[in-house]
Amino acid sequence: MAIRTSRESDETLDESHEINVTPFIDVMLVLLIIFMVAAPLATVDVPVELPASSAKPQPRDAEPLFLTVQADLSLRLGEEIVTATALGTALDRRTQGDHAQRIFLRADRSVAYGDLMQTMNALRRAGYLKVALVGVEQAP
Repeated sequence: MAIRTSRESDETLDESHEINVTPFIDVMLVLLIIFMVAAPLATVDVPVELPASSAKPQPRDAEPLFLTVQADLSLRLGEEIVTATALGTALDRRTQGDHAQRIFLRADRSVAYGDLMQTMNALRRAGYLKVALVGVEQAP
């Protein structure tokens, strides 16, 4: 800044062609602090109980095919006991090889999430990608 003390036209102020980046740096630092504080809050682990659902029940198929994982990790296809290795052939036999048919997966509450994922991976390896998880309806 300069103060003009005389009215002579010879003493005109020189134009400054520099960009003032101080406000830009201030804004960027504030945004950095906000993101540094907010990022850890977005990844907080929250314990959840998954078996109950308040979603509207979907219409069932004419003959739904249920795969049940019991507390002892044994598998039942309908009422038939199957092993994890024979799951693919048992499913092909029940669905006549229709891999587009939806499989309703039920699991006991005490089954660990990792064990349930192993069953879902076995379904994927067998070629059955349409899997619906079955839960207990929660009262409103």
